[in-house]
Order: sequence, then C-alpha cells, then structure tokens
Amino acid sequence: MAERLLELRQVWKVFSGVPVLKGVDFDLAPGEIHALLGGNGSGKSTLMKIIAGAYRMDAGEMRLLGRPVRPESPHAAQALGIYMVPQEPHVFPHLSVRENLAMGLALGPRPLAEKLGPLLEGLGFEVDLEEEAAFLSIAQQQLLEIVRGLLRDARVLIFDEPTSALTFREAEHLFDQMRALARRGIGIVFISHRLGEVMEVADRITVLRDGRVVLEDAARRLSPHDLVRAMLPDTAASDEEEPAAAPRRGGAPVLEVRGLSSEAFHDADLTLYPGEVLGIAGLVGSGRTELAEAIVGLDPHATGEVRVGGVPLPRRNPALCQAHGLVYVPEDRHAHGIFLDLPSLHTMTAGILPRLGRWLLDRRREEAVGRRFVELLNIKLTGLDQPAGTLSGGNQQKVVLAKALSTQPRAVILDEPTRGIDASARRDVYRLVRSLVRQGVGVVLISSELEEVVELADRVLVMHKGRIVGELRGPEISLERVTEASFGLPLKEAS
Repeated sequence: MAERLLELRQVWKVFSGVPVLKGVDFDLAPGEIHALLGGNGSGKSTLMKIIAGAYRMDAGEMRLLGRPVRPESPHAAQALGIYMVPQEPHVFPHLSVRENLAMGLALGPRPLAEKLGPLLEGLGFEVDLEEEAAFLSIAQQQLLEIVRGLLRDARVLIFDEPTSALTFREAEHLFDQMRALARRGIGIVFISHRLGEVMEVADRITVLRDGRVVLEDAARRLSPHDLVRAMLPDTAASDEEEPAAAPRRGGAPVLEVRGLSSEAFHDADLTLYPGEVLGIAGLVGSGRTELAEAIVGLDPHATGEVRVGGVPLPRRNPALCQAHGLVYVPEDRHAHGIFLDLPSLHTMTAGILPRLGRWLLDRRREEAVGRRFVELLNIKLTGLDQPAGTLSGGNQQKVVLAKALSTQPRAVILDEPTRGIDASARRDVYRLVRSLVRQGVGVVLISSELEEVVELADRVLVMHKGRIVGELRGPEISLERVTEASFGLPLKEAS
C-alpha cells in the first residue's frame, strides 16, 4: 500500500471515565477527500480535535507521512502541516483581510506578499486585502480560513461543516477549490451532515457510531441509504418506519397573514390551520426567513396584517405573539435561540418563568419541565445543569425546541430545524413535528432540505425572489415540482 499522509491506529479518548473513542482507525492519502460522518456523540469531532491538537489521545498512535507525531496544541499541529477550517470562521472583523491572514505568522510584509499572491490567484479569492474583514461574506470568510491554512504549508486540511451557511453556488465553488487542493496533493477530511454533498465530493467515506468505525469504503460503492443505515443505532431499525398518525385538522385558522410585505418579500398571504404542517420552500435568498421574522414582529418595517387565533396583532413582537400562542424557532440557534454558557435547563424554561413562581422561582417545577422535555425529545445530556454550549449540535437544537414547546403554543414556526444535525437527531425532530400535529398544533416548516418539506408538509408554499409563486397540496407535492418552482419555473400539472 502507498504511504499514507495521515494514519491513526487504535485511538482511544475517555472523558470522566466514559470512552468517547474506542479504538478508532482512520487514514488519509495524499490528494484524497475523505468524508467523516457520524451522529451527534459518535466521536467525529473528538477525533478531529485530536488530529488538530486541541485534544490529546489517551491511547493509540498517530503518524504523519509515516513518522509518529502527537501534537500537543493547535499551534503544534499547524507546525506539522495540519489545519482545521472551522464551521464558523474565526475572523477579526475590525482588522483588514491582510491582517487577518498574517495573524500568528512570523512573516514580514514582503515574504507574506510573495507567498500570498499565488495562493489567492489559485483559489480565485478576489478581495481587497486592505478592506475590513467584517465586510466579507461567509463564503469569503471560508476562503480566508483556507488561505490561513495554506500560508502555514498545510498538508492536511479538515473541513468541519463548511457549507452550512453557504448558498448552492457558493458550496459548488468551495467544492471546486477542495478538488483543486486535492490535485495538489493536499489531503482533505470533510465533515458534513448533507449526504448529497458527501456523495458528490468525497473519494472515500468513514462512518463513526458510538466511538467506533462502523463503515469505511470508497464513495462510489456506497449509497446515501447505506450511510443513513450505518449512522442510526441498531435499535432504530424497528421505529424508522413508524406510521404517521392521522393529524387533527380543521377549525378556525391559528395563523393568518394577509398582504405582508417588507424589503425582502412582497404581498405574502398564508393561512395555517390546527394540526397541519405548512411547508415554505425556496432557495436561499428567496425571503423565507425574512417572512417568518416579519410574522413574529422582528422586522418593525413590515406592512400587512397578521392574525393569531383570530386576533389581529398590528404591533407585535415575539413576546406578544407567544402570549397569543405563536412561537418562532429561529434559524441561527446560537445567536438567537440558546444561552450557551448557562445550564441547559435555563434555556428550556426561559419562556415560561412567570408560570414557575410568582415571586421566587420554584426549582422543583422548573426541573420537572426540563425532565419532561429531555424524555420527550430524547435530549442527550449529563444533567439539566450541563451548559448548553457543551452539548452536540443536535441536542442544542432540541433544547431550543424545548424552550418553544414549553409555552404550549397553538402554532410553531420552525426555521431550518434540522440544519447541521445528524440523521438520528433529524429523525427525532420529524417525530416531534408529527407529535405536534397529532395534538392539533399548526406547524410552519421552513427548510432548505426540500426532501424534508416534501416528506412532512400537508401543503407547500414556494417562494422565489421574495414572492410566493405557488401552492402545492397533498398528492401534488413532489420533489421535482417544489424544485422547479423554487427556481422560478411555472408549476406543471401533477401527472
């Protein structure tokens, strides 16, 4: 076998007596894109942090070009030629692009310029180096991180969910850059929850589950179904085909929107009934999130009419909407949905504190609420006091959902509820949506994953360039028709 660029053999990692990695083998060849998949808690982030020097392995061996290495810090890993491109780029917004790139490098202005020029040209990174980094798009920030790694002569690049905030075109451009880097002999580890992307760009795929490798093969020999089946626990096979119970629909609308307009969308009309799922589909930039924010009053400049439970709310805000039974679970859970540094319980009960004691908080009642949602949503945590920021992405999302559901709403707007979470957590979210429907709650589902809109929605509104361009119902809903309408093509009659 040809010499491997990177090898890990029988790697173990234990936290507080609990094994997180259990004898993991992983390797990377020069010029290879190797995808690493796994559910929340599978150990993939821990494995990557060991490679990148953020964690130390408790047992096992790591080799770089055949030489044993054990990086003690990210700086030491970078000195070895290993660089991790994070999911959220680390940018100093008030420094220039050039200053961001030079940070931590012992290079003078002339050597930096000589090294930087060919890298920027090769990546097609066309940007004013003297411009403040705050003005870079997310896609440009991702390229900035890649250039940082290449300036450190990286031979191994780790991409952690790099497309989670990118448009389709930006993601395709990133994949082109990854392939170009691989052609130069750089080894790339690619972590993503989007199986379509993995199948498109990866040469080889490894799946972790419960700290062990359960699947490793060339991408061309695998299907998305193989990957999902490998990621799900063995006990999931029996309930994966859980039949959907008949929803409780009918009665007066729980949400009505008439002629709602703002800068990003125009003349939006929608009606949501109890016990139905109303999907809102469209490409990034079509106005979906802006519509949701206007409905709950986060956009003070929106005009039009919103009724919740038949009550008009001309001057609304999220608190007023919640008081009338409408809650919004935002797309960016870190910025708007969760208290990362506080106990998870505090996020779960943040919306119902007045109900938990008139003068003093009743801790027992609060904990009872937390325990109920931990069981209902299958939240994996060590205790209610575990800081939310230490949970996996899928469990953080479930904590945010618990905060919304603890208010006992009659209508819920879910904006990208499965963004950045694994197959198992995604299945739990789907199960939750069906449970809400059985209880007669109306659900507005906004998602870039058109497959989940098609799977879950009873009706689908499709947005294109800020306007609702079509409505599909029941058997009319198909992936092909939703996709066509999202790109602005006229809806054809269902065959």
